[in-house]
Formats: sequence, C-alpha cells, structure tokens
Amino acid sequence: MLDPAVLRDRCAASEPLLIGLEEELMLLDAETLDLAPRARQLLARMDGDPRFKLELPAAQIELITSPEHSVHAAAEQLALGRADLAAAAASDLLASAGTHPFAAARGELNDDERYDGTRSEYGSLAERQLVFGLHVHVSIGDADAAVAVHDALRSYLPEIAALAANAPFHDGVDSGLASMRPKIAELLPRQGVPPAIGSLEAYAQALQWGQRSGTIPNPRRWWWGLRLHPDYGTVEVRAPDAQTTVSESAAIAAIVHALVADLSERHGAGEKPAVAPVWRIEENCWSACRYGVAGEMADLETGTPEPTAQRLTRLLDDLGPYAQRLGGAAALATARDMLEAGGPAAAQRTVRTRGGDLRDVVATLAERFGAR
Repeated sequence: MLDPAVLRDRCAASEPLLIGLEEELMLLDAETLDLAPRARQLLARMDGDPRFKLELPAAQIELITSPEHSVHAAAEQLALGRADLAAAAASDLLASAGTHPFAAARGELNDDERYDGTRSEYGSLAERQLVFGLHVHVSIGDADAAVAVHDALRSYLPEIAALAANAPFHDGVDSGLASMRPKIAELLPRQGVPPAIGSLEAYAQALQWGQRSGTIPNPRRWWWGLRLHPDYGTVEVRAPDAQTTVSESAAIAAIVHALVADLSERHGAGEKPAVAPVWRIEENCWSACRYGVAGEMADLETGTPEPTAQRLTRLLDDLGPYAQRLGGAAALATARDMLEAGGPAAAQRTVRTRGGDLRDVVATLAERFGAR
C-alpha cells in the first residue's frame, strides 16, 4: 500500500521547477507508411539506452528526457533523441502525431509483462489504443504545493489540449475532430479530467482503494490527463497529443512549465485558485477535442463563452514573464505561431486541401520528424 509519507518525501526530493518530457512516437514502414509493429527491434538496436522504452502498441516507442531547468534544454534532448532513433531505424521511418491517419483502428500490442493486465482486462479495447501523447513532468519541491497545483491546473487542460490537438484523421477518414485521440483513450477508464485531490492523504487513499479493489493494481494505471506521479513526485500533464516537431513539443511544454511556476508562486503567496468541477472542465475539453483552437470555451465560474484563441492569447500573455524567467520565451513564441496558424490539426488538413491524400499527410509528418 502507498504511504502518504513516502509520497510526501518523493514530492520534496526534487529541486522545484525541473522539467522532463516524454514523447510517444510512431514507427512507420518506409514503403507503406503504415504503422510498423517493430518497436522492440528498434529498441534492441539502442543498446539499453535509458532514453527509450517500449509502450503498449508494438509500433510505438517512448523518448524520455532527464530533468532539466529549462524547456530549451529539454528540447535539445528531444532533438538528439529523435535523431538517434532515426539513425537506428534502418529501413523504417518515424513520425509524431496524436494518431496515425490511416492505420487500422486495431493494432498489434507488445508482449510485455507490464501490459499483461491491460491486455487481459480490456482485450480488443486495448488493441485500439494506437494513440500517441506528449507528457510533461514538472517538479514542485513540496507535497502540499503539488496537490494545490494539480487541483488548479485541471482547469487549464482544455486550453493545453486545444493548442496541442494533432489527430484529425483516424482509420483512414477525417474524424471531424481536431483530435480523435481523447475519444479513443476514453475506451479505457480513468481518462480525461481527473478529480481534485484535496490532500496528499486523500490521493494516497484513492490509490490504496484502487489497489485493494484490484481496479488500479499499479499506481501507473492512474491514467488521467493530469496526475501526481507516484514514483517521481512530479505533476505530470498527459493531455497533449504528440507534436509533429520538436519546437511544437517545446511550445506545449513551455506553457505547462510556466503555468506550474505561476500556480506554485500563487500557492506560496497564500492564494487559493478556484477548483472547478470536473464536468465544467470536461465541457471545455470537448470543445478542444472538436474544434481545437477554432472553437469557444466557457468561463468556469460564470459560463460566459469566449473564443478559445482569445483565451489562449490572454493565457500566453499572462505566462510570458514566467517563461522568460524559466528560459522558455522562445518556445512560448512558437506557441503563439501555432495559435495563429490554427494549430497542428489544421496543418495536417492543409496537406489534403492542397490535393494530397492521407499517405501525403503521413509522409509530411515523417519529413518533419527531424525538424527543429
């Protein structure tokens, strides 16, 4: 059973505001451009490099950075990791987006004991989890502050997801969404907006209940779009789609990094940001999923609608001083460029509107994989 004291120690163990990134990347067959379920073979060629690990889909490999003080430094690690993977991929290619545009809806899974429970419990639903995300870890340095940041950060998941929406195509068709990824993920439990924690003890009790009931035998299966990581003691934002380029990944990471700094500072000053109900945040999450940055979101207190792009512009303005302080100003500028361009989902659709097909979309994703 998880001990709150252990979780408290883990939260306090790290220097505040270190950032680490995880990218779930897709492996492609160079001829067909379909998903290539050969991640295990690619990983074997990496000679035990701890930056890379297998995930549930057999065509997915995860790239992990070590903790850094700035988004810029973390992005440099991503760029090097992507380059090393591409060099080792032999006749395969790599790409990054929230979903593969035309791969079959069900795919091959890795045969690994870490995922035995997921495969046996969810069967064909697990085979549909061909989704690729960007996870952003930020250390807080204090357990109580981490809980407060977690509970407040929930309200910003829709804006983050809207700008990061990068999965308009799935199973060979245009889904009509900016991101199909959250709808696929929802086939499994504990997805989307997490409940507010309230206290570290309450979080430990929730995980203990999950272990006793057998529903969450492993704390890593606390799969929400935001969580306190039980092993690292970080706040981990899991809502964003995987981004096509390193600079786009850095842009999303810079928003999260600055937000955590802002909320941590406000907690330290004695402020108590409002903790919104899950269902209200989920309404804005639907807008992010459906429209990306082109929709509207509602004020979580008043219900007043406002264009998502306007909300994001104001958020980026507010976060500017924090990003400057944390070395993420350039990445935040990229976030503004992404917003003005309509987001990465629009970039994928543009390939088709210019006469391309879904193979062209995937080819473009692969071409941009090594771009900075």
